[in-house]
Amino acid sequence: MSHSPTLSHSSSITSHGQLNGILFVALFAAAVIRLAALPAIAGLGVSPLIVGIVGGALYGNTLRAGMPAHWAAGVNFSARKLLRIAVAFFGLRVSLQEIAQVGLPGLTESVLIVVSTLVLGTWLGMKLMKLDRDTAILNAAGSAICGAAAVLAFESTLQSKPEKSAVAVGSVVLFGTLSMFLYPLMYRAGWIHLDTLGVGLFFGGTIHEVAQVVGAASNVGAEATHIATIVKMTRVMLLVPVLLLLGVWLARSARRDAGGASGQTHGSRKIAVPWFALGFLACVLVNSLHVLPALATQAVNALDTFALTMAMTALGIETHISQVRKAGPRALATGFILYVWLIAGGLAITWGVQHVFA
Repeated sequence: MSHSPTLSHSSSITSHGQLNGILFVALFAAAVIRLAALPAIAGLGVSPLIVGIVGGALYGNTLRAGMPAHWAAGVNFSARKLLRIAVAFFGLRVSLQEIAQVGLPGLTESVLIVVSTLVLGTWLGMKLMKLDRDTAILNAAGSAICGAAAVLAFESTLQSKPEKSAVAVGSVVLFGTLSMFLYPLMYRAGWIHLDTLGVGLFFGGTIHEVAQVVGAASNVGAEATHIATIVKMTRVMLLVPVLLLLGVWLARSARRDAGGASGQTHGSRKIAVPWFALGFLACVLVNSLHVLPALATQAVNALDTFALTMAMTALGIETHISQVRKAGPRALATGFILYVWLIAGGLAITWGVQHVFA
């Protein structure tokens, strides 16, 4: 039985278009990385991921009509499948040895901040601000765990729309950048009565992005920066259990909804375990065992940053500003309240942790 020439030709066009779309996103991401390296932008602690989603959104809402329609498959691949692979390899930036350096105080700080911020952010977003479930969870995840990278990981698990991720990333950018300037000022003004360990715990436990943590803590000292970075990476490590729990919760919600719709209480839907979270954990273990030479790890991390930038750029291209505008003010208000919580609640948690482990 022979295949239809028309179908074969159509498949070839689709495949070729997807490849062109991926290549287009890759070239866009390369330009974004060069732009993010400019002193004026790098000095603000703005990562290529952030520049990517902004640049992608500007293109997607102005010039996208000029992009061939069959390239959309490649853009979608970059925003979905490539994203999952990149999040998994993000684990090579974390090692169990580093996490052990801050011990129980660092782990306790991270767990308390992540859990409280996720719970507060989700409840606040859905109940008080009347945001939809996905937008509320994405906002909470960006503030609680590791900024834009967490938003990307949660977006992949929730399978939410790109504009919801864009709203959450916007909140992360605004308040994370503010932290870089506000936290050192608060420390110098004497509003933060903490020793070097305490400063490291507070900065690493409450600032959104890794680059923002380094930028803020470097204004205090080298030791505080070292501690803050490790605490921050401990929060990143918590991405795995949180995503697994999210998968369980989503499966139960779907089963409950299906049961309610059909009048039954049992459904057949399986728990969706995000494989990239397990991949992330595997990469952490590889990094902890020092299987790869340092140069190889650096090279993979550079490629991973490029892949994450591609994913964020593609997400920006698929974002519709009109949709962002609908949830924008309420999502931003949620992000602000969470930011106030991270400062006030974070200080209280840091004092408590230091007191308990003194």
